[in-house]
Amino acid sequence: MTDYPVRVEATLDEPLSRGLWLVKWLLAIPHYLVLAFLWFAYAFVTIAAFYAILVTGRYPRPLFEFTTGVLRWSWRVHYYSYAALGTDRYPPFTLADVPDYPARLEIAYPERLSRGLVLVKWWLLAIPHFIVVGLFVGGGTWLASRTGDGTFNWAAGGLVGVLVVVAGVVLLFTGRYPRPIFDFVLGMDRWALRVAAYVSLMTDAYPPFRLDMGGAEAGHEPPHPQPPHPHATGWTAGGSPPRSPAPCWCSARWAWSPAARPRCGPTAPSATRTATSAPLPRSSPAGTPWPPIRCGWRACRYRSSRASSETSGSG
Repeated sequence: MTDYPVRVEATLDEPLSRGLWLVKWLLAIPHYLVLAFLWFAYAFVTIAAFYAILVTGRYPRPLFEFTTGVLRWSWRVHYYSYAALGTDRYPPFTLADVPDYPARLEIAYPERLSRGLVLVKWWLLAIPHFIVVGLFVGGGTWLASRTGDGTFNWAAGGLVGVLVVVAGVVLLFTGRYPRPIFDFVLGMDRWALRVAAYVSLMTDAYPPFRLDMGGAEAGHEPPHPQPPHPHATGWTAGGSPPRSPAPCWCSARWAWSPAARPRCGPTAPSATRTATSAPLPRSSPAGTPWPPIRCGWRACRYRSSRASSETSGSG
């Protein structure tokens, strides 16, 4: 299965507040105001890109970065609010990619685009998808219809809106977000964003009629947002830090001693050995192999308590 050039990824950022979703519409008002201006500009940028593609066969990169940024910003705000309710982390005010935010959008820049497709793909070829997306988002949260003056209609509703409200009610009473609803909602959001990028002339690859459910794209790991390491250097918008932290092993000293300081290193026994004076065990005290885990004191603490219980049990 080949990768589609529009990648939509998200992580269910649990634990979630039981009642915060009731006021997220209010908290998101600053974003809605900014996005109103950005989407107004988005229409004119798309028209300019239309003529540029028609003449040169290329989407000007500065315009492409802007339209990608607007879609990315919109996706973060909608993921925070009522297109998913997947996180309580307030969305950043930026067009740039934010690697540690639970919702991410990436669109591969096309070196060449068809001059002929640009005439029909944004309306005629996309009609079947408009029907599907209209059912998903009710005409629609992302890009189910387009008005005569080139602007886009988008509003909450459809199956996404109904399921998100159900998830919110369940969250209110149980404190947990139903995983099946999350996976299904993410599949519909992903479908809508693929169509949005296609009709915005950002790719010639026709969106697949496929509901890729869950937070990860097919064949890819979901993003693993984590707080930055206390000794990590700062990062400014527009940089290109790693997509997610690399897997690592807890050191032998930390794995067997809950009171010890966590020490993690890259995925390689030799690299981990250099982080501690104790030799790295290839298996736990119970004889089972250590699985790779993510760096972080929570993961190491869990491993250490498990190793301690196994050691006491074997004794």
